[in-house]
Amino acid sequence: MRPISRKESKTMTEKNQNISHMAAAALFSVTLAGCAADSGSAPAAAPGPQGTPGSAQGCKADKLEDSALIGKTESEATGLLAGCRWRIGERDGEQFMGTMDYWEDRRTLGIAKGKVTWVKRG
Repeated sequence: MRPISRKESKTMTEKNQNISHMAAAALFSVTLAGCAADSGSAPAAAPGPQGTPGSAQGCKADKLEDSALIGKTESEATGLLAGCRWRIGERDGEQFMGTMDYWEDRRTLGIAKGKVTWVKRG
């Protein structure tokens, strides 16, 4: 075996660095693609529509006690909550993430078998 010259050594080092950079870029690309296309898990079920204030007709449910929503079907309750700030907190035992912010006028509903079972404020 013959000794390697400095020029050859420098060329080999540059090639190794290029290969390392290409490998790092490929690994980064694969990681991003894996995160974007996680086919192993089912998509999370959406908690349902969430109301926001400001509709033209206002909030019909403000004229009622919150307890008046209990026992109504989900579609009846969402109709009354049109124009109100609201969200689904639980549906058939599955709890949905809330937020740490507090809105006095926001209602959080619990739904079981298509009917409202509880209403909380905040």
